[in-house]
Amino acid sequence: MPRFHYRRSLASRVILLTTFAVGVSVALVSFAAYMTVRHQLQSSMDQSLRSRAEVVSQYPIDYGTIRNIPAWMLGATDTAVAYINADGEGVTAKAPQGDIHLGGPEAAVAAGKSDFSCRTVSTDNGDYRVTTVPASEPGYALVIAQSMAANEDSLNKLGLVMLIFGLAGVIAAALAGWGVARNGLRPVRRLTDAAERIARTDKLEPIEVEGNDEIARMARAFNAMLAALSASRDRQRRLVADAGHELRTPLTSLRTNLDLLTQADRQGGLSESARTELLDDVRFQIEELTTLIGDLTELAREDSVHVTLEPVDLADITDRAVQRVRRRASSLEFDVHTDAWWVTGEPNALERAVTNLLDNAAKWSPPLGVVTVRLEEGTLLVADQGHGIAEEDLPHVFDRFYRSRDSRTMPGSGLGLAIVRQVAERHGGDVRAGHTPEGGASFWFSVPGSVEAPASERVRADSTVTQGS
Repeated sequence: MPRFHYRRSLASRVILLTTFAVGVSVALVSFAAYMTVRHQLQSSMDQSLRSRAEVVSQYPIDYGTIRNIPAWMLGATDTAVAYINADGEGVTAKAPQGDIHLGGPEAAVAAGKSDFSCRTVSTDNGDYRVTTVPASEPGYALVIAQSMAANEDSLNKLGLVMLIFGLAGVIAAALAGWGVARNGLRPVRRLTDAAERIARTDKLEPIEVEGNDEIARMARAFNAMLAALSASRDRQRRLVADAGHELRTPLTSLRTNLDLLTQADRQGGLSESARTELLDDVRFQIEELTTLIGDLTELAREDSVHVTLEPVDLADITDRAVQRVRRRASSLEFDVHTDAWWVTGEPNALERAVTNLLDNAAKWSPPLGVVTVRLEEGTLLVADQGHGIAEEDLPHVFDRFYRSRDSRTMPGSGLGLAIVRQVAERHGGDVRAGHTPEGGASFWFSVPGSVEAPASERVRADSTVTQGS
């Protein structure tokens, strides 16, 4: 049954559930109304029978001949009257067409064991409501029985009317459910059609949003998802296109140098100095290609890739990066001051970002220049003494593959600063560029953290000191 239920369309389920809910509600209300009317009719009959019986019971009786029964009592066509003694023997003043079998409850009233008795007795001619009260003479009881045919006829008519109106209500509920499914689910159908159209045509076009209900919220969320997907696809296409363009240059240079080396070997070879220069150029192109591939791999990483996060001191990372870059740029002076700043993140990614900032500063610094490195309150400042960043280039320095007019003749792929921004954003921070008072370029790299080391790191440090002592 559940499988069958969920194989049905949403519209058919809405119609079915609406019809079922209304049908159950109508059935419960009808049953409650029927039982209430039935109880009320029977209660009214019991009160009427008891009132008449108490009036008639005041008349004197002569058991065996029955006298003084009021004419209005004997004239009722659906009423039977009888006297009964404590032994259960009775005389009937007016009997119905079917026999009414009196018994213990009536005899108990005649014997004085009970003040009143009222029950339903079945006969060949239908059900009778039998009421018994003590008679005027001790040891006797007056019995009045009235046919319940009128009540049953009224209840049957009431049941028929309720059945007809209940069926009409269920049909109306089905029509209402169909209307709700048709009109209320129209945005869902539009959303479904849009999803199917996108899957079929690959066109990420947003759908029109109407209203401000849950369906409209879902449509807006769907449009936001389409926008994010479109932006992601555009970034992917741009990355692939830019990567193809950037990879083409070192590969072309490598192929040209290798072709030149092959042709020279066929013609007797190159001189030692020319061969060394050519091989150095090939080695340089290979290093550039390796760096470019590494940068592309870093930029292609998604946030969902599983990484290991651990508490690290950004000051230690900065010091290691400065030592590495200092070996590559031995002519420069590095003015370094770092304060402790503990960050929970990826040590390798953070070190690469800091290294890229330092490499960029070293590349643009003049010979014997000074690179300033400051880490204070979670913000790393890297400044050089170069000619700075042009105003038109400042908004684009962190874009992928962006290279200013001055940097196009220098080595690099234009991905280093883009990696810095990606690492900063992945750690909940940011990076920005500006100018130094002397005109050089400045970069501020900030990530959230704390001056205090985590408890686990403090325990580890204390353990290390204890073992060393």
